[in-house]
Amino acid sequence: MAYIDGFVLPVLKKNLQSYLRMSRKAGKIWRGHGALEYRECVGDDLNVKMGLSFRRLSKLKSGEIAVFSWIVYKSRAHRDRVNAKVMQDPRLKDICNEDSMPFDVKRMAYGGFKVAVDA
Repeated sequence: MAYIDGFVLPVLKKNLQSYLRMSRKAGKIWRGHGALEYRECVGDDLNVKMGLSFRRLSKLKSGEIAVFSWIVYKSRAHRDRVNAKVMQDPRLKDICNEDSMPFDVKRMAYGGFKVAVDA
């Protein structure tokens, strides 16, 4: 079964286009090193009545939007190999300067997930 790295992060709406430009570059890097998919999704319907909404989960402030992202790999071992290459790629260092990130890195949620159902 595949393995997924998942992310939820708050992005200021005024920084969204900058974030998406950065993400397009990052996606090419991850895919170039073997990731099977790279997806970035911008919150659209976040005012849900049931459960814990992404709005509350992300503790969105006025002017922010939640971004839900994932990267697909063949396995956890494959993820580890791809990420090791990505982290050494100088193109990533060029686009991921912590001082100029278009989102709040400290509020980003991240985790690795085993696919349990693939229907």
